[in-house]
Amino acid sequence: MMNNLIILPLLIPLGAGLMTAIFRKNILFQRIISILAVLLTCAASFFLISQVSSQGIQTLQLGGWPAPYGITFALDMFAALLILTASFVSLACLLFAIPSIGQERERYYFYPLYQFLMVGVNGSFLTGDLFNLFVCFEVMLLASYVLLSLGGTKPQLRESIKYILINTISSSLFLIAIAYLYRITGTVNMAHLSVLIAQAGQDGLITTVSLLFIIVFSLKAGLLLFFWLPGSYSTPPAAVRAVFGALLTKVGIYAIFRVFSLIFYHQPETTHLILGVMALLTMLLGGMGAMAYWDIHKILSYNVIISVGFIIAGFTAFSMEAIIGAIYYLMHDMIVKALLFLIGGAMIGITGTSKLKEMSGLIRYHPLLGWMFFIGAMALGGIPPLSGFIGKLIITQGILEKGALDPFFYALAAAGLLSSLMSLYSVVKIFTNGFWGETLLSKDMEKISTKGLIFPCVLLTAISIFLGLGGEVLYPYLAAAAETLLNPQIYIEAVLK
Repeated sequence: MMNNLIILPLLIPLGAGLMTAIFRKNILFQRIISILAVLLTCAASFFLISQVSSQGIQTLQLGGWPAPYGITFALDMFAALLILTASFVSLACLLFAIPSIGQERERYYFYPLYQFLMVGVNGSFLTGDLFNLFVCFEVMLLASYVLLSLGGTKPQLRESIKYILINTISSSLFLIAIAYLYRITGTVNMAHLSVLIAQAGQDGLITTVSLLFIIVFSLKAGLLLFFWLPGSYSTPPAAVRAVFGALLTKVGIYAIFRVFSLIFYHQPETTHLILGVMALLTMLLGGMGAMAYWDIHKILSYNVIISVGFIIAGFTAFSMEAIIGAIYYLMHDMIVKALLFLIGGAMIGITGTSKLKEMSGLIRYHPLLGWMFFIGAMALGGIPPLSGFIGKLIITQGILEKGALDPFFYALAAAGLLSSLMSLYSVVKIFTNGFWGETLLSKDMEKISTKGLIFPCVLLTAISIFLGLGGEVLYPYLAAAAETLLNPQIYIEAVLK
């Protein structure tokens, strides 16, 4: 019975999505059901973390079919921590969306789409086989396609076409990669794949298939192949931008962590080195993009790219310390990115523009928004004692330890530090130009009211501060998550019994 509960983070938003779709004309009902669903998912996430902590990895074989023949769901500490973090982000963005998204979008299935997006996100974290990972990706992407275009403005439709085209190509490549792997091994269960590839050896053909997976997940995560991301994440409403920036690329990162620690870990000199080179280039190119623009949308979008590179850099070091740092930084980035996108959306709503050179002095009437943005900016830049500093310190230490064996990791660490400075410069530019200086708008001239927009930002700021000051509390959970990634046998034994 307890094992059945691990799919609660999938079933709750699925049920809420169906209910809100049926009663789409009753906006108040949709709001209440959506909030209750996200709160229940948060509560379920806390319960599941306690279950994994006390009893180990939880598994569920749907229909009673034993692995690897049936549909497998597996919840380890890594997945449980990400589901919890995603639930907090989902709650904050939903609370922000209610007063800001507009009734026109609310009437056209915003809340069902939002819930189905979370079905795809949580399902990706829970699934134990590659084909269902593909299915969950598609559920998430189909919801994101509509959310991106909902409203029908010209920029939205233009970016939607590009976003859909890129993701259709990557999904086709994903399906081809799964088909090749199934043809070679006869299974799509990730634990069973790990066993079979370890027994047969990762030969040249399997390594080639692994490179195809790198291309697929890099497109999903925005790792080097990020040309689609800045435009696509700039056009939807603020709450949707925040969900996209905080969660969608992180599902791609999760897939890289899972697949290249459980299945394709036998030739790190090829697969992990390629990921490391891509991470290095991603950090530097993302940093240059963030510094070059004077538009809030573009600056924050390029900061998403920087963080993707930094997290993957920690993963490529593939040591206990580096993996712990990467998981911690992944959680931090989900929270802080959502915070900065929401406050950035409030700034744009107040002034009616995203151009920094056309706004100034917002802190006079909105000091709380200003100082919350400052805290988020400092956390993102890695200023102690905030969460970004702790994550970057642990990752950098783990990378430098690998530098003694391979000088490339010294270059990777240097790129990480340089990109951190670029990131800090870009977000401080938003703070100094947007909140500081002469106040250009009187209270009466502001385009929107911030009523209802403050609380979700306060919630995310509080969580970010807790991550920084309470890192010691989280450490045992992070260590358990890292141990599962570094020792595939733990996951295999839990799934295959």
